[in-house]
Amino acid sequence: MTQIGRIAANPVARWLDDTIFELGREMRWSYLPPLMVYVSAGVWSLTAIVGIFFVKDYLDLSAAFLAALGFWAGIPWSLKMPLGHLVDLMWRWKASLIYFGALLVTISLVIMYGLIAHTAAMEEVMPVEIWYIASTLLAPLGHILMDVVADAMTIEAIPLTDEFGTRYSDEQIKLMHTTMQTLGRIAVVGGNVVVAAMNFTMFAGVEAMTEAEKAVIYADIYLLALGIPVIAISGCVLAGIQLRLRAGNLRRQGFGEAEIKGMLFEQSEETEADWWILGGSCVFIVFTVDIGLNNMPMGQEIILFGSLAIVVAIMWRLFLELDADLRRALVGTAIVIFVFKAIPLPGAGVRWWEIDVLGFDQRFLSLLSLITGCLALVGMFVLRRFMAERPVVHVVAVLTVAAGFLSLPNIGLYYGVHHWTAPMTGGVVDARFIAVLDTALESPLGQISIIPMLAWMAKNAPAHLKATFFAVMLSFTNLAWSASNLGTRYLNEYYQVTREVRAKDSGAIQIPADYNEVGLLLITVAAITVAAPLLTIWLVQRTRFHSQQ
Repeated sequence: MTQIGRIAANPVARWLDDTIFELGREMRWSYLPPLMVYVSAGVWSLTAIVGIFFVKDYLDLSAAFLAALGFWAGIPWSLKMPLGHLVDLMWRWKASLIYFGALLVTISLVIMYGLIAHTAAMEEVMPVEIWYIASTLLAPLGHILMDVVADAMTIEAIPLTDEFGTRYSDEQIKLMHTTMQTLGRIAVVGGNVVVAAMNFTMFAGVEAMTEAEKAVIYADIYLLALGIPVIAISGCVLAGIQLRLRAGNLRRQGFGEAEIKGMLFEQSEETEADWWILGGSCVFIVFTVDIGLNNMPMGQEIILFGSLAIVVAIMWRLFLELDADLRRALVGTAIVIFVFKAIPLPGAGVRWWEIDVLGFDQRFLSLLSLITGCLALVGMFVLRRFMAERPVVHVVAVLTVAAGFLSLPNIGLYYGVHHWTAPMTGGVVDARFIAVLDTALESPLGQISIIPMLAWMAKNAPAHLKATFFAVMLSFTNLAWSASNLGTRYLNEYYQVTREVRAKDSGAIQIPADYNEVGLLLITVAAITVAAPLLTIWLVQRTRFHSQQ
């Protein structure tokens, strides 16, 4: 019996081949450049653990303020709309956006390194809190520039013809788009895994370290993070080299320049500036900056709903490029995913509670991050067929129910379930064991919900507006992130959670730790997590915007 026959006869081998090995066989050299940019986005989480402890130990910022800062940090991701269209307009020069984005990310990292390694010198120029806010806002600006080009590079990475110039079938191209989007999410999570392992190693023995020794590790981590822009730029350079090699191969086979352009870029039409998008985006930027600088009451709410109005108007204008059935299906799908991603989170206060009450240190949080990344990767492979064969709304419904169940362990930890399970199991099932188990089960969920919609857009968007479609739709769903941060701020204003803050000079307690409302906060978030998406799916599927794609 041949190897293919043995695989077909063995259900386990067939499942492994379909879910894991097939993806490896579908990997192409041309996919590598955008994957490198996505990896750089994943590597950004290298500084996440350091950021949590830096804010907790060095800054006098409340959980509600940090949620509000998260709102402002999320706004740049809504700029994917004009930036995506800009990529379509300046397709051949899009690499310049990656270079500028890498510069902004570098500045953000250098600021944080300076705050940790040269605190006194930085404080002479500006208060530490102002430096931190500047770094927090610069980073997403840089990442959005790199990410919007990476999204466009995923389109460019899909070869429309083989090495002999024969065009692939629509089914083959659809499979390549799905594979590319899946590999893109894997690259992001893979970057998370690598840096989580680095954090876990670097924080070995942290419980015995002095604050000064911890600060040295914090600074070293930010220096290592300077590799992020280098990885992104390297991917951009490699993309240019690959395109030149592919074009040269087609020239040697006798194809003309116009034919080569179509084979490599799928630019059957010249993209013209859409002044609805550009003009609406300028209004959006001016509107956001003006309200933010003037500190207008209800400014965040005005920005969110005003931004949604502008983005939805531009989306509808863009959707006219699609036929009616596709347009309605995309609207319904976008609404469901928006609500799913707009669910508020517990906020920084819960992490402070885990550190102060449960005793989770830097190394243990790094371990949780490592588990999250590894199992998210496994989940993407295992659930790939499920995502490909089910409607997007079905995928979101399953993820919603799972997320509801997986919120229970944290609630149980707050109410002391570990005090009961630990004695019953000889100390095995303690708070850390439950946290690891919860993380292991929850890990695959967060990263996969967006993959089906990305693949759908890659296949169905008009050829000359693919980057614009990606950007506008992701601007809409990224506004859900801002809505989530706004909801998180509301919850943290209603449920007051504070960590202990001491005066830097005297050490006197300025704000006492108060975690009494963490339990109610977690229960409220869990209820919203389940109710909001399921209700939205039920309503949308009973309208003309229902989707089975």
